[in-house]
Amino acid sequence: MRRRTFFPLYIAIFALLAIFAFSFIKGKPVVPNTSSFTTLADYQNQKLGWKSCSSGVECATMQVPVDYADITPGQSFPLFVLRHRATVAGSRIGSLVVNPGGPGGSAVDYAFNWDSIVSKALSDRYDIVGFDQRGVNNSQPIRCLNDAQEDAYMTNDGTIGGVAELQVAIKIAKDFANKCALAAGSKLGHYGTLDSARDMELLRGLLGDSKLNFIGKSYGTYLGTLYADLYPTRVGKMVLDGAVDPQESVLNQNLYQAVGFDLALKSFLAANPPITTKQITTFVTSLHKNPLAVGKRKLTQSLAITGIAAGLYDNKVGWKDLSVALNDALYKSSSVKLLAMADDYNYRDKNGHFTSNQADLQQIISCLDFVDNRTIAEITAGQTTFAKAAPVFGPYLSYAGLSCKFWKAKASVTTDFSALKSVAPVIVIGVTRDPATPYQWAVALHKDFAKSTLLTYDGDGHTGHGRGSTCIDSKVDAYLLTGATPAGPVSCKVA
Repeated sequence: MRRRTFFPLYIAIFALLAIFAFSFIKGKPVVPNTSSFTTLADYQNQKLGWKSCSSGVECATMQVPVDYADITPGQSFPLFVLRHRATVAGSRIGSLVVNPGGPGGSAVDYAFNWDSIVSKALSDRYDIVGFDQRGVNNSQPIRCLNDAQEDAYMTNDGTIGGVAELQVAIKIAKDFANKCALAAGSKLGHYGTLDSARDMELLRGLLGDSKLNFIGKSYGTYLGTLYADLYPTRVGKMVLDGAVDPQESVLNQNLYQAVGFDLALKSFLAANPPITTKQITTFVTSLHKNPLAVGKRKLTQSLAITGIAAGLYDNKVGWKDLSVALNDALYKSSSVKLLAMADDYNYRDKNGHFTSNQADLQQIISCLDFVDNRTIAEITAGQTTFAKAAPVFGPYLSYAGLSCKFWKAKASVTTDFSALKSVAPVIVIGVTRDPATPYQWAVALHKDFAKSTLLTYDGDGHTGHGRGSTCIDSKVDAYLLTGATPAGPVSCKVA
């Protein structure tokens, strides 16, 4: 049984590359001492000790209070921040904070690849800034499971076929929740995106910007949305790409994401004959009882589904890799490539070490961000709906978030998003066949931000900006450089 939450909402290409990038950064800045900090003003007046940490970038550490409602001396999180200075200093507009999603993706690693995630026109005039959120890789990282436990957690089977399997799943979910509570201690309830939005406001002030300029991809759109809801007058220019609908129920989050992945798979199969949906469902179903040996390991149903999902994030490189992996698995009885794709997606190296803690943090944050009011019996009763709506991914996601039913900390949920109606014009981007963030979520977020412009990428893959569409990228650049937004909704087709 795998993590049982919805698939990570991050940019697969950069997330997989950037995790190795930070190993080349030398030297970490001094962490400010918060033993005497008793008020929010103390945190707002701290100094960021920027220092060069690699070619072309500088790093700092900022301290944020664990609990903004109860600031206690010494109770803080040190958050790691990376910045690439605007290349043309005389034309500098300000800072552009970037976030790749996740939840739990490293924005430090993402910003390290500044020249790949924004155009030269933007990096000439903006400082590109990324900060790792609470518990993320470089910001006091939290791990609930060790490598061996993580491996077992992700390898255990993916679907639940009866009472006995459900009881095993519940036991594993409870164990995960208990281990996270033990690892986090009193901080368990303070890793949510609402607190990270407050941290981003603190960072804005420390950067010296009067307003926040922000690009959020995937789950990063939820961070941007919560920030805008908390600080509507502080929003400068904001691009929300691969949108998360902040008012969607957990049930529909999981259901629509399952449908989104099935839709993406259908598009992939149309371009990659002779593989069929029936072949894939037969193959994946067979793994439930009979996982395949791959060297000393086994390809389980969970890992196979994860490998397939990984290939659907990107319709260029990802689709090519997935085509090879499925052809090998279906016609050559070799699952080496499919297992490797699952490992890359899970940040597992060849030695069985997990190079990122995102799998753990993804659940920690998800359990704090949303509340699922269904009982386990109601979740079980909904399995048929999931399987009918999404035959491949539905059975796998019907129990998503099971660990949250046993979480040891209260969620911090926002239900009133009326403040978004007054926020300055922002851009929302949606992809019509996005597997991880279905297009209807972008439509919904566009409606929440009354002054927003919706850019539609009519195509495949996850998120629309920076993926080769001049139509999308030129409008994002024009907006961030001049503040100009298109007159109305814009649809951009694949070139």
